[in-house]
Amino acid sequence: MTSTLRRRLHHGDVGGRKNEHFDSLGSDDGLNEPLLGYQQYDGTDQGCTLEDILDEGRRRERLHWTLLFSHLISQWAQWLANIVVVSGSLLGRIFPFASTQAGATANLLPPLLSPLQEARLKHLKQRLAIPFDGSSSDHQDALRQLWRLSYPDRPLPSLKSELWKEMGWQGSDPSTDFRGGGFISLENLIFFAKTYPESFRNLLHKRNGNRSEWEYPFAVAGINISFMLVQMLDLQSGTPRTLAGIRFLELLSEDDMAFDNIFCVAFEMLDAQWLAKRASYMEFNEVLKATRVQLERELALEDTSSVKDLPAYNLLRR
Repeated sequence: MTSTLRRRLHHGDVGGRKNEHFDSLGSDDGLNEPLLGYQQYDGTDQGCTLEDILDEGRRRERLHWTLLFSHLISQWAQWLANIVVVSGSLLGRIFPFASTQAGATANLLPPLLSPLQEARLKHLKQRLAIPFDGSSSDHQDALRQLWRLSYPDRPLPSLKSELWKEMGWQGSDPSTDFRGGGFISLENLIFFAKTYPESFRNLLHKRNGNRSEWEYPFAVAGINISFMLVQMLDLQSGTPRTLAGIRFLELLSEDDMAFDNIFCVAFEMLDAQWLAKRASYMEFNEVLKATRVQLERELALEDTSSVKDLPAYNLLRR
């Protein structure tokens, strides 16, 4: 049996060379000893004293209690964790507004997308990447289409005309108002006019409620809503990771035009908030923020599998 040497260094050794001694161990391979292992003692072990045996017994007893307490603590921790999870779920049901606000902007784990969701999300991102181009004939035609849908009984003005201000553009040239909204904001307005014409005309002409003397501009409000939705749904990132964005992906699996439909819902929400607050032009941003909060709350509701399940969808009229 080979003997393994363990070097014991005394205090004052320099470089591990001076006054070094070696002890001989009887094991075949000291590296095979378990970290918390122990040796069996019997009466034939001449190097083992009664005091050593008692010390070993006390050490084993301490180890036993340590393991026992460790096991109990882990069980208690699991029990407390279960209480926290259940309590959090109950609190989320009792106080949905608080839990929704906390989770709406928090980054969550990105969901696994189905092939259909991936294809629809990719198509939507392609739409979002298109800026409005005033020199593009397609974009010019889209503006003309919006005018015809808005004022079917009126002649079509030139692309630079003071008449565009009646629709809610800030100047005589609508192309200067798109900025961060992109071409998709114009597509949203056209979709709104074609899909929910009654709601579109009511909002365009400010027919409902007691209106302010200084109203929000309809067309520019639509551009702001499109931009707000992109941020709220976390569509500028790779895969949405906010609660609202993840819920939107679920809606997208049921409706390839979910973004456009949510735009219409959000526009009705904004007008309802405007009337409830009796807001004026300078309070538009405040109303837009309140609209976002309300929409995030509705997206977080359970049993919402399509845009039509949103409570505010009932505001829309065809």
